[in-house]
Formats: sequence, structure tokens, C-alpha cells
Amino acid sequence: MRVGFASVPLPVDEPTPMGGYAARTGTAQGTLDPLRISALTWFDGRHRLALVLADLICVNTDLVAAARAATPRVDALWLAASHTHAGPETGCVPGGAATPPPWSHRIPAAVAAAVDAAVWAETDATGRWRTGTLREVGAVRSATPDRAEVPLDLVEVLDGAGRRAGVLVVLPVHPTVLPADNLLISADLVGAARAALAARLGPDTWVAVATGAAGDISTRHTRRGHDPAELRRLGAVVADHCLAQLDRPSVPAWQAGDRLSWRSRPARVAPKPPTGADAVEAATAAVAAARAGEDPAALRIAEGDLSGALLASTVDAPGHDIAVEVAAARIGSLALAALPGEPFLALAETVRRGRPGPTAVLGYANGYPGYLPTRAAYHHPRYEVLATAAAPGSGERLAELAADLLTELDGARP
Repeated sequence: MRVGFASVPLPVDEPTPMGGYAARTGTAQGTLDPLRISALTWFDGRHRLALVLADLICVNTDLVAAARAATPRVDALWLAASHTHAGPETGCVPGGAATPPPWSHRIPAAVAAAVDAAVWAETDATGRWRTGTLREVGAVRSATPDRAEVPLDLVEVLDGAGRRAGVLVVLPVHPTVLPADNLLISADLVGAARAALAARLGPDTWVAVATGAAGDISTRHTRRGHDPAELRRLGAVVADHCLAQLDRPSVPAWQAGDRLSWRSRPARVAPKPPTGADAVEAATAAVAAARAGEDPAALRIAEGDLSGALLASTVDAPGHDIAVEVAAARIGSLALAALPGEPFLALAETVRRGRPGPTAVLGYANGYPGYLPTRAAYHHPRYEVLATAAAPGSGERLAELAADLLTELDGARP
């Protein structure tokens, strides 16, 4: 197996509309840390898969199609957003939209540059996989958590001499440390974790960070502020966890001579009925009650619910099924699944359930249907359910489809 990696900058001009917060006013007024598009390629001598990670709020299906058309040297390309809320607006609305210029042509060009450089850099490599529990960074944001912990997966790439060449981290936490009034471009938590881990591992090791199934997970209950210093603190926590994990026993992900296989399948997500004005009234009353009760945690949750209700009331619900794509790959023993939109963390566990080997689940990949809550979440609607365009059960159906694709790949292995 040959593996390549490359990363290119994604410059943002000023002023540029920023995505992620409906309450944001103003356009980008500078850069805190540069956005990047990173490509990781695997080539087994016959076929090549590219995983492209973009510091964007979302990727719509038109952008994915354009990126694939721009990269003829790969047989399959997955394009996944980090979901930073401090990047340019790329048409991130529930149910997806057309990607606006200049991003509709600037991003595919950057993807092509990153993929070409990664292919050029390919070298013989093996992979190791580890998983662990990351504490005090992410937690369920629409509830008062009894613990703040999430799973974190780590794929270590070793060169032909057995030296560490790079690390892929799958981090299922919303990168929303910087607030709505921030007007500085930033990759937010993903960028902070990437920079902190790269500094610890040194210049000879590349670092890629993908956002996992983070639909209901954020730093709301763990962050101590909304500023660059807090970004650096949380990024350091992630990096230190990864370093500790790298010292623990691992299992093989792929070895010399292993084969590469993948499958993708189109699906359709039924739309949720429109959110009524009564949801806004109820959320407004809940905010007032939380303020009166002087409960900071309850107030943050209530304010989030109000934001979701307001978003749903201002965005037209799709009057048709939403087209999505679910993808899965086997890289030797490593199983990867790519879910579109913002899947809840429990849906990643649906994909993993019963799997005997290393499995990692990415979110925000290959299209944006919006939030994908669990069916149970609709019984007590919070921000994500209020804002979603997807009908109940959509998330489970897509997660089960990903699991089925992996089972098919398992059965097709020689």
C-alpha cells in the first residue's frame, strides 16, 4: 500500500461572508489561523482513494461533484468539511444549497492541487489504529452532561522503515469555540488541535484532523471562554490525549500487500414537517425561565434551542426528499464510513456495532442534508431537532446503510 499526504492553503479575501452562525453580523475582517485543504491518498497498485479534509462549514453535493471532476487521478474521492464556524459561507442551510462563488470554483481547484501533491508524495506505508476516550473537550450540548467525554480514533501511518510519517485523527466535536461575533477566519478547534499535535510530533510528521459524528457534541459545557487562548488550551488537550494514545498498544490498520475497496450508495432523506411559530414562542419562554432561575447551563441550552427554532422559521423547509450519499471503504483491516451532514454521535456507534476490527466514522462528508438526529431525539426537541430538515428515522437509516456497505465490503474481501 502506498500512502500520500499534502495540504494547501485556502485563502479568504476580505470582506467575505462567514458561515455557521445565523446571529453573526459583518464579514471577515482578518485571519486568526489560515484555512487548509488536506488530502490523504491510498494506492494499492490498482486503485486510489482520496480523503480530502476541508476547513469549511459544509460541502454541498455540487461542490463534491466539481471536486471529483477536477481530480481524474483518483478512482474515488471523499470530500469532508471540518465544520468550522469561522470560515466562509458555502451554502450551509438545512437540506443543502448551491455553493456560491467564488468558492464553487476556488475549492475544487484547491482540492485538485492537494490531491495531485498527495499522489506525488505517495510512498510505501503501513497503518496502525488506536481508539480511546477524550475527556473534558466535548459533551452532548443540548443537555446538562453527567460526563464530558467522547471517543477519539487515531490512525498512525508508518513509512517503509517503520518511522511515523503522519497521523489522522477523527475528532467528533463541533469546532465552535469562537463565537458569533468573531470576524476572524479560523479553522477553530480542528485547526488548534492540528497545530498543537503537529508542534508536538515535529516537522517530519504530517497531521490531519477530521470531524467525526459531532451533530450533538460541542464544547458548550467544557470551554472556559470564546477566545484564541481557549482554542489553544482545548487544542493542547486534544494533542496531549493523542500523544498518550500513541504510546498505547495498537492494532494493524493495513500492511504491505493489502488491498483497497470502497462502495458508495445514493439515498434520499424525507423532509421533516415545517417548524411552527409555537416552537419559537416556547423557546423564548424557556430562555426567560432559565434567566430567571440563574442557571447558566440551562440558559446556554435554552438559547441554543431558540437559535434552532429561529433558524427553522427563517429557512424554507425542503418540499422534496433530500438527495444524499453514504460511503464506506476498506483499507486492509481498517473500515472507514463517511456520513453526510451532521450525524449524532450515537449513529457512529450504530455503524460500529458488532464490527470486529478497527472502524472510524466521519461526518460532514460528500453533501449536506443538515442535522441527522437520532429518532429518540425528536421526542424532546432541542436545537438540532428544531433546526433539522430531516424526518425522524433518517439518521438511523443512513447509519444502517453505511453498516451494510461495510458488511458488503467484508464479504467481498479476497
